[in-house]
Amino acid sequence: MRFRIFMKCLAMSAIAFVGLSLASYSQDRTPPPPPDPAQQRARSVEETLDFLGQSLAKQIDNLMWFHRLEDIAEVDLVRYTGPPPRVISNPTAQGAGNPVVITAYTFIPKEYASTEKLPLLVLVHGGVHADFGSGVAHIVRELVQQGYAVIAPDYRGSTGYGREFWRLIDYGGLENEDVFAGKQWMLENYTNIDPQRVGILGWSHGGMITLMNIFDHPQDYRVAYAGVPVSDLVARMGYKGQGYRDQYSAPYHLGKTAEENVNEYRRRSPAWNAEKLQTPLLIHTNTNDEDVNVLEVEHLIQALKAANKKFEYKIYENAPGGHFFNRIDTRLAKDSRAEVYRFLARYLNPPSPVK
Repeated sequence: MRFRIFMKCLAMSAIAFVGLSLASYSQDRTPPPPPDPAQQRARSVEETLDFLGQSLAKQIDNLMWFHRLEDIAEVDLVRYTGPPPRVISNPTAQGAGNPVVITAYTFIPKEYASTEKLPLLVLVHGGVHADFGSGVAHIVRELVQQGYAVIAPDYRGSTGYGREFWRLIDYGGLENEDVFAGKQWMLENYTNIDPQRVGILGWSHGGMITLMNIFDHPQDYRVAYAGVPVSDLVARMGYKGQGYRDQYSAPYHLGKTAEENVNEYRRRSPAWNAEKLQTPLLIHTNTNDEDVNVLEVEHLIQALKAANKKFEYKIYENAPGGHFFNRIDTRLAKDSRAEVYRFLARYLNPPSPVK
């Protein structure tokens, strides 16, 4: 009798447990409430205003470029085409596979405009979403004064060109080819540029694009400089915050996290492509860099050494300015840039090199 009572209680407990579990499962599976239309409209307005602000800032900055460089350079804005988008939301739409139109700044030194052959530098801006801003006008001035022609592309994903262009970003991918297409455009349109004296340089994300350009097009560049370059996207996703990682896994971008597609993140990382180096290269990094942790660049340096590649590098110890240590106006920054210019001049032979 006691056994039957025990079994009956056990059965009732089991039924109660299953009932509670089903209720809990049903509650967990309840679809989320529909988004608030007012909040959606507010976010849409906020995003529209943000892109309008970027566009206005870009127009003002364009004027600043002419104002700050017109005394020594012929400054122009040009447009050319890069590859079609990697992600096409509606592939059957009219013109869906058209090449992306890229805007670039060009600077031709007035003093040497009649020189038979000028060296060319491709200057690549940084930032996940940024643009070639006049904050680096002092660097362009220093390059032009040495007699370099300069092209600076606003590759896909750059700011100031609206939402659609912003969403074309292909970090570590087709943006590299946008920059390379700018180099090609200069050679096609300026007969006084020497195709055998072309260099490329950039800082941060621009340093990463610099590295990927010489890895993918080793015969097209005579020399390269990469300052505090993003070097290892897998490591970078590990020490950055979730908001930063979300930019890369967005549907219009890579679409997956590094955990979901580690090989794609490695494919886009210079440290995992070090064996391709054939171009003379100088790398600078800084131990107190608050953006590109020195461990990324150290991985790149170690990978290049492991591949028995010849290159030059310098690791600055806690240089003031952190990520921007040699782009600011300190004595150390100017000395560091002079080191860069002397390295470039070895291979490009500008008319008036830095001593």
